[in-house]
Amino acid sequence: MLSAQFAGAAPGAAQCSGRASRAVVRAARARKAVKAPGSGGRAPPPSLAAPPSATALELAPSAPAKAEEQAPLGLERELADNGFRSTRRTKLVATIGPACDSAEMLEQLAVGGMNVARLNLAHGGHDYHRGVVERIRKLNKDKGFAVAIMMDTEGSEVHIMDLPSPIKAEKGAEFTFTVRDAATCAANCFAVSYDAFAEDTQPGDMLIVDGGMVSLEVVGKAGPDVIARVVDPGLILSRANLVFRRMGKTVRARNAHLPVISAKDWRDIDMAIEQGVDFIALSFVKSADSIRNLKSYVESRASRQISVVAKIESCDAVPNIAEIIEVADGVMVARGDLGAQVPFEQVPSIQKEIVMRCRQQGKPVIVASHLLESMHTVPTPTRAEVSDVADCVRQRVDALVLCGETAAGAYPLKSLEVLRGVATRIEEWVREERHGRLTLPQISTTADGLVSEELCAAAAMTADALQARAVLCFTRRGYMAGFLSRCRPDAPIFAFTDKQETRQMLNLLWGVSPFRMEFDGADGEQRIHRAFKLLKTRGLASPGELVVVVSDVRQDVGGVEDTIRSVQVRRVL
Repeated sequence: MLSAQFAGAAPGAAQCSGRASRAVVRAARARKAVKAPGSGGRAPPPSLAAPPSATALELAPSAPAKAEEQAPLGLERELADNGFRSTRRTKLVATIGPACDSAEMLEQLAVGGMNVARLNLAHGGHDYHRGVVERIRKLNKDKGFAVAIMMDTEGSEVHIMDLPSPIKAEKGAEFTFTVRDAATCAANCFAVSYDAFAEDTQPGDMLIVDGGMVSLEVVGKAGPDVIARVVDPGLILSRANLVFRRMGKTVRARNAHLPVISAKDWRDIDMAIEQGVDFIALSFVKSADSIRNLKSYVESRASRQISVVAKIESCDAVPNIAEIIEVADGVMVARGDLGAQVPFEQVPSIQKEIVMRCRQQGKPVIVASHLLESMHTVPTPTRAEVSDVADCVRQRVDALVLCGETAAGAYPLKSLEVLRGVATRIEEWVREERHGRLTLPQISTTADGLVSEELCAAAAMTADALQARAVLCFTRRGYMAGFLSRCRPDAPIFAFTDKQETRQMLNLLWGVSPFRMEFDGADGEQRIHRAFKLLKTRGLASPGELVVVVSDVRQDVGGVEDTIRSVQVRRVL
């Protein structure tokens, strides 16, 4: 049943960018009589009051917020720094490692804008990762954060075995790569994980370490050993990925038949399920079959919902991108390893295709690798890196990933600060210039799903046309918030849920600020008023401001339970 407040979305409403919406926005802008100082002629809409003062927003409670009213603390800091309309929509994923794994550093990352903590299972043992998970959970509980946890499998592609410490590879130096036991290796010798390594390589081949961190040329072979000379110097890290090229093309011999999920990966996945993480990122996906297999395995063993993210970093995955996106819960473009397997000049076009397809399908899309690579060792990024981050934000990706920059770099907090600052400024520019709009096809396969999809599309269009303060939605599983995020409205999306697990998973979605609020014993109107109270208490809304509320409630109508959905234009009371 649809309430009188929403009698059905107009045809094409799911496009979220129709001519009618643009016309309303243009008319609203034309009516502005006063220019805001320094705003380039753009005055704030009458419905938006000046943001609360920094003092009112810099809240860092030593005790947790009440369970029924937990809010994203990082959002408050950004409001204080940037004002309401310039709060960041792009989510930030920080890889946790020795440089930032203490409780103090984790809290500073969370305050600095970390939405998701990524644990790379290629490094560190299970006890180490369990310790990090415990510290993040304690941080969420004690401080009221909603930092989600993503565990990233190693994958079964060819890689170097464990090293006690990174090895500096100087230009012209020779190293041996062997399939012998690592204990038999002498100096300048690396054991590799692939038994047919010596048979698949030939003199003249190029060995690419960790997506190009070091390049070596094969100069000879001796039984199980491959001797290679450094061409491009750098650091060789423990368990670094290895790709070999011949005549400029990636060699796909018997290594192409390695399983996507190794025996070690299955043990790591069991640990991730045991820990109840929010996301499992599957490395070196080749086809949709491995995603289906992992999702089935997780669903049969996990006590809670765990989303499976497909990492696109293998040349084998590129022809199968469409079907991989269809079955995955989200997609990560891992550009480092991908750029080692396909010509690097193709990486930008592959990234843009994946981003476009994911946005159309309503799947979270994440971009990783080399965003701020120079900040491993220096406190400021290159201008080319800033431009790369800006381009990702212009494409309206859901999330950006810092890898070694936070895990092992010298400036983990500074790296996060740079990423947050660039994302915030470019998002503001994108909204002003109306970049990144897509025509979105219908993706729902059921009548009930189609109603929710069109409802959220109409809500996003309405919020843009009226320049509303925010879009509010109430969700238990996160589906309504996902539909709203897919539309990329200009206003931030405040999603209220009664489940901490859902709150953490929503922290990956573009533009969604998740709140924890109890639903039990409250009808739809009571929930809205409770949400208003929470927003006002946290300095996120003021009385009289315009918001769009997406409501989806069950109630008894003449003795029959019915679902009543509505889009409401409300003023905060």
